Amino acid sequence: MSSSHPLFRPTRWLPGGHLQTLFSPLFRSKPELARQRERITLEDGDFIDLDWYGPQGEQTRCAILLHGLTGSSSSLYILGQQRALAARGWQSVAVNWRGCSGEPNHRARGYHSGASEDLADIVKQLMARYPSKPLVAVGYSLGGNVLLKYLGETGSQCPLRAAVAVSVPFRLDHCADRISQGFSKVYQARFLRALRHYVESKQHAFRQQGRTDELARLMSLETLEGMKTFWDFDGRVTAPLHGFASADEYYQRSSSAYFVSAIQVPTLIVHAEDDPFIYPHSVPKAAALPDCVALELFPSGGHVGFIEGSLWRPRYYLEHRLPTWLDAQVPHAAPTYNAQAIAL
Repeated sequence: MSSSHPLFRPTRWLPGGHLQTLFSPLFRSKPELARQRERITLEDGDFIDLDWYGPQGEQTRCAILLHGLTGSSSSLYILGQQRALAARGWQSVAVNWRGCSGEPNHRARGYHSGASEDLADIVKQLMARYPSKPLVAVGYSLGGNVLLKYLGETGSQCPLRAAVAVSVPFRLDHCADRISQGFSKVYQARFLRALRHYVESKQHAFRQQGRTDELARLMSLETLEGMKTFWDFDGRVTAPLHGFASADEYYQRSSSAYFVSAIQVPTLIVHAEDDPFIYPHSVPKAAALPDCVALELFPSGGHVGFIEGSLWRPRYYLEHRLPTWLDAQVPHAAPTYNAQAIAL
């Protein structure tokens, strides 16, 4: 871990990974940003919605932000990071994975932890439109897994200048086991309810829209009743919809742990040992990572938590550390965007 930046110091009033994980989604005020939404068409004819924020310009640095499972561009960690980046002169574009922008997507397939082809499509379109714009990416949880997989797949051909991945489920099979234990079952139950609603809302939409072929694919799935674990959902839904023979094959082919060794662009990984979704032994050892990949592994921080400061003035470490690190990778001398200062 580099000593050239302030270390994360978890606040004393949120001891343990669960409290660090839960505080922001339960108690943080939603940052209000005036964003511009854009819909792009993917190669298979489906769509993804993007939410833009910050300064504009052909050469303005731009960060692609990737949310986690059952999240969206309106997730608080995404909004907070967009505001923080704008204050440093960065433009950002928050991706809504398929069906996550408030409207069901048009295909039976959805998004998943290995959907790097969708990220590749997005990056390709942005590079074609803005060939002079320096692009980086920041991924959280599922989004971080997709990002690391993409970086490994593209290797020396990756068009991104830098990348950051936070709270990554490096081994999806390990994560499916870990989240079914202890208090983490609470998160699992919430995720499974949201994922079931995701599928059922598409079934309803496809009936209304007359998308009979796509509806037939969804209706051919095994029952959504009685699913208690991620192994159940991914075996019944994720795998058959996305070309995997089983949940196990999906996990093996999509886990970013098998791709990180091929990364060739500057990459920062931020992780906490007390992440309630991920076993500590699932995290790659720093010595096994390429020289261009830095791992900042903290004893505490939870899952996309990393909260410092006092009860009355919480400080979101990721919204300071990530822009600082990205500034060092892609320097820019232009004036900073006149955005509302981020909360300290």
